[in-house]
Amino acid sequence: MQFVVHPYFSPKVVPTHFFVFWSSQTNIMLRSFIGLIVVLLFVASCGSDTSGKRKEKKQRQIISFPNKTIDSVLSRKKLCAATDYGSVSYLIYRGDPIGYQYELLQNLTKHLGVDLELIIVKDIDKSIEMLNNGEIDLIAMGLTVTTSRSRTLEFTDPILATKQMLVQRKPDGYRKMKTADEIESHLIRNQMDLAEKTIYVQKGTVYVNRLLTLADEIADTIFIIEVDKNTEELIAAVAKGEIDYTVSDKYIALVNTRYYPNIDVKTPLSFSQKIAWATKKGQTDFTDTINSWLTQFNKTLLSRLLFSKYFENIRARRITQSQYNSFSGGHLSPYDDLIKKASPIVGWDWRVLASLIYQESEFKPNVRSWVGAYGLMQMMPVTLEKYGLDSTASPEQQITAGAKYLKFLDRQLPVEITDSTERVKFVLASYNAGLGHILDGRRLTQKYGLDPNIWDGNVDHFILNLSDKEYYHDSVVYYGYLRGEETYNFVNEILERAEQYKHLITH
Repeated sequence: MQFVVHPYFSPKVVPTHFFVFWSSQTNIMLRSFIGLIVVLLFVASCGSDTSGKRKEKKQRQIISFPNKTIDSVLSRKKLCAATDYGSVSYLIYRGDPIGYQYELLQNLTKHLGVDLELIIVKDIDKSIEMLNNGEIDLIAMGLTVTTSRSRTLEFTDPILATKQMLVQRKPDGYRKMKTADEIESHLIRNQMDLAEKTIYVQKGTVYVNRLLTLADEIADTIFIIEVDKNTEELIAAVAKGEIDYTVSDKYIALVNTRYYPNIDVKTPLSFSQKIAWATKKGQTDFTDTINSWLTQFNKTLLSRLLFSKYFENIRARRITQSQYNSFSGGHLSPYDDLIKKASPIVGWDWRVLASLIYQESEFKPNVRSWVGAYGLMQMMPVTLEKYGLDSTASPEQQITAGAKYLKFLDRQLPVEITDSTERVKFVLASYNAGLGHILDGRRLTQKYGLDPNIWDGNVDHFILNLSDKEYYHDSVVYYGYLRGEETYNFVNEILERAEQYKHLITH
């Protein structure tokens, strides 16, 4: 008997009990029919397996490309967020960074156990570009949530609810007007009166679309000019009489009435709208993480206090009116001019020296530490004496002596540290810990094959570990134990704050 294997079959695959052999001619048709069934069953089985494999492969592909942002943030222990510079978002007050968006971000990063890297971006379109390019993880500008934006961005739950408000200037001499009606007669309250008016708005905001809709609703023309200035800069321009109208979210507008009492922000241009943060489209794992934190945070007393601090508390008026507010006053401290005068002694940007002074004393000239360090720069009595000073020294004398001492430390450092930026880090570390410990750190760094002339990732690692017996008992360590974490943080905090100062105080 002859046996033929169908080309789709394999003897190793097809079960042998399917094959029946007949010698009778009359069974040929039946035998053919059974063979056909076998073929169909096998092909169906193969098709099912192939489909299953395709589904399995597709599923594996989906699983292998999950949302990555939250994993990346946690693995590098840093959240990179963009915000804008303003009285609500982020500013410097008496040397300290503050702002509603900033403090919210600080609480989020504390919850996540990561550091915050804050990037100041004035242009909304630029921040979206940076988000899509992977340069930042989060836009924390308080964006208005819209359907069109939701097509390209992943929004968190609302942080605030607000309305778009018309910002206009009260009439000249309004304080002398006898009645409120007299003031009101000069102001727009009916949206119909926007016809033929010119309104300036920040480029990239949702205000343009709202004004276009209003123009359609009133069946008249509204002249809309988009500019590369943020909303608070435009509010200032209204207050100064440079332009007549702009548009702002209500919460920003109300805060700015503290700066500019001559502006009016009582005319709404929209219904209530959601304000939220934004992540890259598809990063739902990240937004879910933020939303989970928001849900819990909004139940806390801290959340209520934070909102009150920036939007309700009368104390906030003192902040906005202070000259030591980087947004409106343009100063860090009462000693800015003295710091600028002394900074050439050490050859530093004055804002680095200012950051050091804030770290040491928060700009308080008479503060004394438990170990006896005194004044703005917390110099020990023996160091003050070296420059002919004591606790009666004036702020100018304290700052000048501090700058001279920093220069002295710089001269003691090895000439092999040639990079000026690196030398600043070594000088700051020496100012905090003493030059001897820093030289110990350099020797350890060299012993373990790293670069003793680079601070980050090299010498700072061994300074951080000089509280470990394995290191401070090493034969190359001459000055022994050091609580290195304090010095490590000292350098990082001063330089990070100095960068904030440079962003916000540009002169």
